[in-house]
Amino acid sequence: MQILKINKNDAGQRLDKFLTKAIKGLPASLMYKYIRTKKIKVNRKRTEQKYVLQEGDEIQLFIRDEFFDSPEKDDGALSRITPKLDIVYEDDNILLCNKRPGVLVHEDDSASDNTLIMHIKAYLYQKGEYDPDEEQSFAPALCNRIDRNTGGIVIAAKNAEALRVMNEKIKNDEIRKFYLCAVHGKLPKRADTLTGYLKKNSANNLVTISDKKKDGYKNIITKYKVIMEKRDQSLVEVELVTGRTHQIRAHMAHIGHALLGDGKYGVNRDDRAQGYKYQALYAYRLVFDFGEDNGYLGYLSGKQVNLNASDVWFVSDFIGAEEKIEKLISAGK
Repeated sequence: MQILKINKNDAGQRLDKFLTKAIKGLPASLMYKYIRTKKIKVNRKRTEQKYVLQEGDEIQLFIRDEFFDSPEKDDGALSRITPKLDIVYEDDNILLCNKRPGVLVHEDDSASDNTLIMHIKAYLYQKGEYDPDEEQSFAPALCNRIDRNTGGIVIAAKNAEALRVMNEKIKNDEIRKFYLCAVHGKLPKRADTLTGYLKKNSANNLVTISDKKKDGYKNIITKYKVIMEKRDQSLVEVELVTGRTHQIRAHMAHIGHALLGDGKYGVNRDDRAQGYKYQALYAYRLVFDFGEDNGYLGYLSGKQVNLNASDVWFVSDFIGAEEKIEKLISAGK
């Protein structure tokens, strides 16, 4: 028999969800069978798969040792990596980083260690705030994702409760997300709220925008303000009201103003000749606009976190834009 004691980062999740992460060698079908046949108990009593674990609970497992495997073991990578992070905010529960364009947030098929999440894990490991050998079901995780060739603020949770609460806040649209982008042409209005419908094609990692509701399409809302114009280009602040895949890039292209450097939804051969290696899109400001049920992260309610205009690589192409952006940020506080 093996006993697993539930710690703070394990509590608050269903038994079956915890076991899936904590005992990776145990097939799901056997796990559910063992719960039914009392080979898996909680506090020495018969339990159910939907039981929500509490800190201090003990799980008794009358199963073969071969099923046990740590969810994540440090193979030395967390010690080897020299963390390269641009941290814009940090407290005991969350970490906000400025991800540079070209950086992967998670491992791809090559399983590279050179990802944002690995650098965050290494940073916390070397600070003594995270040890994978002491965790049964949790590892620091990202709450939001940004495309590889987009830059901006990414939120990481340092403990399980922060991850659960932050994911819920994002799901409930309680975090306002602002982007800067440079687009082709001059927009017809200085400010507008764009609406439409978006459908994702996972096979080619592209989305399609429609002005009318269609089967399989999800509604989208994109707000924008023009900050500056130069010749046939515009610097724009966008508030992402709904957060769909490639929403800003596809929506702006749909109205005839594709982002500079965007190879998917624009024609960027000339853009690259001008030095636009990546799409000109940056997640530069977050506002924690929490509702009444603030709970564990309530201290963040009303907080605004933003990058300096100089952190956004394409802003310098618009002379005088930094001052206007700072005024825009101040007005939004």
